Amino acid sequence: GSAKASRRKSRKKASLIQARRKKEFLYRGYTMEELLAMPFDEILGLMPARPRRTFVRGLNYEQQLLFDNIKAAGEGEVVRTHVKSLPIIPEFVGKTVSIYNGKEFKEFEIKPEMIGHFLGEFVLTRKMPEHSGPGVGATRSSKFMPLK
Repeated sequence: GSAKASRRKSRKKASLIQARRKKEFLYRGYTMEELLAMPFDEILGLMPARPRRTFVRGLNYEQQLLFDNIKAAGEGEVVRTHVKSLPIIPEFVGKTVSIYNGKEFKEFEIKPEMIGHFLGEFVLTRKMPEHSGPGVGATRSSKFMPLK
């Protein structure tokens, strides 16, 4: 083989040796440990405008109750709620929340990537329509479809 092929072969061999390392999560340049050590006011400064404004204006009674319940929840404990308008902060990471979507409670674990989003963004309240084939008499073309 040529020199180019041997270089390609050595690059391929080197890439196989290296094990893929999981990339460490960063939120706006800060690690999870740094975020948890930060005072709440600094964390608010890092968040997008909508969630920050929710905390600056003050949480309503239901939001405050859920906020306290999630913070106090232990390992493996599930917090059930109807409130979807609470922003996720770093202290919530690892907690399990079950949110009502209008029909049933959907359970999910809060991950670091969810920081700055609202709880309701992870629970779909609308179902996608599932269409079948055209019925008898639905269109002009269905007239010529063989009936079962």
